[in-house]
Amino acid sequence: MELIKYVKPEDWETLTQRPAIDKEDLSQSVQNILNNIRDNGDEAIKTYAKQFDNVDLNTFLVTDAEIQNAQKLVSKKLMKAINIAKQNIEKFHKSQFIKEQVIETSEGVECWRKSVAIEKVGLYIPGGSAPLFSTVLMLGIPAKLANCEEVVLCTPSNDQGEINPAILYTANLIGITKIYKVGGAQAIAAMAYGTETIPQVYKIFGPGNQYVTKAKELVQQNGVAIDMPAGPSEVLVIADETGNPEYIAADLLSQAEHGADSQVILLSDDETILKQSLIELKKQINLLPRAEIAKKALINSKAVLMQNMEECIGLSNFYAPEHLIIASDFATNYIDKIINAGSVFLGNYSCESAGDYASGTNHTLPTNGYARNYSGVSLDSFQKKITFQKITKEGIQAIGPAIEIMAESEQLFAHKNAVTLRLKDV
Repeated sequence: MELIKYVKPEDWETLTQRPAIDKEDLSQSVQNILNNIRDNGDEAIKTYAKQFDNVDLNTFLVTDAEIQNAQKLVSKKLMKAINIAKQNIEKFHKSQFIKEQVIETSEGVECWRKSVAIEKVGLYIPGGSAPLFSTVLMLGIPAKLANCEEVVLCTPSNDQGEINPAILYTANLIGITKIYKVGGAQAIAAMAYGTETIPQVYKIFGPGNQYVTKAKELVQQNGVAIDMPAGPSEVLVIADETGNPEYIAADLLSQAEHGADSQVILLSDDETILKQSLIELKKQINLLPRAEIAKKALINSKAVLMQNMEECIGLSNFYAPEHLIIASDFATNYIDKIINAGSVFLGNYSCESAGDYASGTNHTLPTNGYARNYSGVSLDSFQKKITFQKITKEGIQAIGPAIEIMAESEQLFAHKNAVTLRLKDV
């Protein structure tokens, strides 16, 4: 992990470039998968399962027997931990229900909004070397709270055709039963277009690698909504002299172990903190089972000495990190200055892992700079807002003349006439 000192604002863009694979090759490869799934359905999925996951699948739907067997394979300790996380995530997301008000904008003119669940949603849960059963909670709980009519879950199997039992336990716990053994870009395509066995959905959620992300972007162009553009995980840590180097190193590694294309950045106005954190990083990394993955991620990562904390915040806002940790006893002093971040962790005890699992906030967040214009997943992500208006005779008299003038000025005389006819009658 490279140590850099005093970077000028004009060099911030170069400094904060994120790792990426060839985008042109990526787009074409993923588009080929999408086209094949759209045209050939289940048969194409079977081909990709063999090619990418080395598994022969005759059926994709997880059976009730498999779900029940998974309950026996999850330890009581893990079950208890998952239930604690479930309670906290439910509590936080339930608080997001808003009672909409009826607003009288003019006499006789009432306007309001109604929240309506998206009927069919698809959840993508990464599997492989790090099966993210926690993401089942993060996506499934708000989907269920919003009362989405149909919830479809796709996740890759191992080479034996088995889904990680913790994923099945968690899905069953929150009431998701349509679980399919499909991963990667092909899972996104299956949910977007539908196949003989996998239902088509209206909106797709979930993190994934760059292939999954690109697939989501491409199906969005065909009218299927997605939660947000996202990509490899990332964290930015801002530390002052009150930060704890041991904690800082652990937080950096917690993101670096996600994948070789992840990125971690450490900013500080204290050179001693930076150097001590890098020493701790070297101590801790070799103790990790995923050390080799983390080491690859650190190649694209940086520790930067800044002039002061205000400059650290400025660079963070420019980078717009998925996760932002302020490792300081005075972290709350900077809340008002944070404008671009997916989720923020304040103080030395607020580790990013808490948000990933059990604090209650959602861990499905915008990456790759999209925190500048996207929010993380919430209850609202699973709902759409429909506006209503009710206009009485008094109301059309109050605003009708203004509508007529505006419509005529835009040369839209049918618009004007719709009002004029009513005004004549009242």
